Amino acid sequence: MKYLLTVVLLGVLTTTFAQKYSNEFLNIGVGAAAQSMGNAQVASVSDVTAGFWNPAGLTNIKTDLQVSFMHAEWFASIGNYDYLALAKPIADGKRTLGLSVIRFGIDNIPNTLSLYESDGTINYDNIKPFSAVDYAFLFSYAQKLKSDKLSIGGNVKVIHRTIGPFATSWGFGLDLGLQYRLSEHFTVGLLGKDITTTFNAWDINFTDDEKEVLEITGNDIVINSVEITNPSIILGFAYQQRFNKIGVLAEVNANLTTDGQRNVLVSSDPLSIDPVAGFQLDYNEKVYLRGGINTIQKETDLAGTEFWSVNPNAGVGIKLGALRLDYAFTNVGEQSNNTYSHIVSMVLDVNYDYWKKVLKN
Repeated sequence: MKYLLTVVLLGVLTTTFAQKYSNEFLNIGVGAAAQSMGNAQVASVSDVTAGFWNPAGLTNIKTDLQVSFMHAEWFASIGNYDYLALAKPIADGKRTLGLSVIRFGIDNIPNTLSLYESDGTINYDNIKPFSAVDYAFLFSYAQKLKSDKLSIGGNVKVIHRTIGPFATSWGFGLDLGLQYRLSEHFTVGLLGKDITTTFNAWDINFTDDEKEVLEITGNDIVINSVEITNPSIILGFAYQQRFNKIGVLAEVNANLTTDGQRNVLVSSDPLSIDPVAGFQLDYNEKVYLRGGINTIQKETDLAGTEFWSVNPNAGVGIKLGALRLDYAFTNVGEQSNNTYSHIVSMVLDVNYDYWKKVLKN
């Protein structure tokens, strides 16, 4: 499959960059807890992963520092997804700073452009591996307003993408979010992603020999290009309730995209709406059971009959002191592809006074 990826990725480089699905790796999601809830997070997220889901939620962190990490391998370990984030409350907890780093890459792709020698013979020693990697750096800021019911936050995003030695790009964008507590049990969340439109400027570099191969195979060579990510909006409503030691959380989100018609529940041009929903049950905030649905889309079977499919997700979590471990069983692709993956992530609370006592003793 990696040999096929060489052709696919180079084909991307030699065609015009479209706006649709730009920077799509940022829509995969972070944290096993969120993914097991179908990525329904914008209203209820309250930990360090809020730097990705809704920076306004960072104001709910109560410890001195919070750290999260996730590693996932998809499609028989061909794709690797890594996430690291930290968040630190300041100003007596009224403001919070955060940093999130995401890497999504396909490594060890054989470069077959140099497979043939000048005399037409095949030399497998000429095949060199390369990686296609997407990086995102999110610098987050959040604060509570005077009422403490309303929190606002924003991200400055820096995106760096590379496809071996052939192409690199840099992109910049802004996210803006809010969370408002309507009552003791109801919260509304809103996130505007890429509100200024995110631009990825590509610099494409091929050697003369590589250009010759691409021309022979019928590919148009683009010297440089700009990839555009259109703004999108996520609106969410969350309900939370505690019954003695049992906690209940349910959330529904509507993801509104503006980059053209997509295969989602409400599909139109240019606005499409993709709903997701999730729930969480916890016992004494120590053990968690989660589930959710997303990727509601229309598919066609072998007989040509259209039907609607829904992607279910499930997961569990456990909190051991300052450490929370989460697991998700989720589908990263279409329901019909049956590409389910096991996702594990962690969230760690750091209390400075606790560690001072430990070091002192």
